[in-house]
Amino acid sequence: MYYFIVNPASHSGNGMHIWKKQIEPALKRLQVSYQSFLSDTPGGATQLATQILNEAPERPVRLVVLGGDGTVNEALNGIRNSGDVILGYIPTGSSNDLARDLGLPKKPLDNLKLILSGSSIRPMDYGIVTYADGSSRRFLTSCGIGYDAAVCEEVQRSTLKPTLNKFGLGKLAYLSTALKQLVAAKEVAGSLTLDDTSAIPLSNMRFIASMNHRFEGGGFMFAPDAKDTDGILNLCVVDNISKSKILIALPSAFKGKHFRFKGVTPYSAKKIHIDLQKPMWVHTDGEVEKQASSITITCVPNSLMFLRP
Repeated sequence: MYYFIVNPASHSGNGMHIWKKQIEPALKRLQVSYQSFLSDTPGGATQLATQILNEAPERPVRLVVLGGDGTVNEALNGIRNSGDVILGYIPTGSSNDLARDLGLPKKPLDNLKLILSGSSIRPMDYGIVTYADGSSRRFLTSCGIGYDAAVCEEVQRSTLKPTLNKFGLGKLAYLSTALKQLVAAKEVAGSLTLDDTSAIPLSNMRFIASMNHRFEGGGFMFAPDAKDTDGILNLCVVDNISKSKILIALPSAFKGKHFRFKGVTPYSAKKIHIDLQKPMWVHTDGEVEKQASSITITCVPNSLMFLRP
């Protein structure tokens, strides 16, 4: 039995069409046993994943997400015990950073074929960000604090992206918001501690991306050396750099060449602690819940079974 969580608004609002016209007919033609669930509200995939795992009689549960990075993130946060699940993914989002790093096929039916073959089940690390109040959230691709998260937060509540999505131009919402947020960004000081060693001072932190995979933000290769099975997170720390220099450095990140700029520094660690003098937005796989001035990020190694090439 396969359990599908479908985000009908994904793929520029075309997720339902992909499900109804491609994936579901193929499942019926191949006589695959399945159940499907629509995630059409914020946080819906989290609730559905929890419901499926509570009700499914078999273990492990073969859970397949059709949507974007955010839908996968929601589903991951509905899984209490990662050992109970084999996770599959049919990417139909705007960014698809997870699919880009995994080398998943671009065509939905090719992804379905990969999932149904069942021959490519591999372990994957995931990350957890824990806040000062004790709450936490998991992520597969990345967790960021600062500028990158502020962009995600504004796009998340914007009415512009749904409109652009209808014309397949959803990424323009991120571009316009990124420029706006860069102008508005304030200086923030603090410290970064890796694996409980000495604190690294931050004088003018713009953002810190803690990466389990190489890409975030629609193709920015912030962590060229990241591997999702090595038990560590790779960091891109942007500190003490002018806004004009960021405008030059960011485009080079599409090719992973951004570390040549002073003020853009790579680190790696199993445990990351960030203290800032004022709260900033935090994202997990592009999903934003709250601001924080103190967070701890850890890597959970080889704990999620994933259907991948």
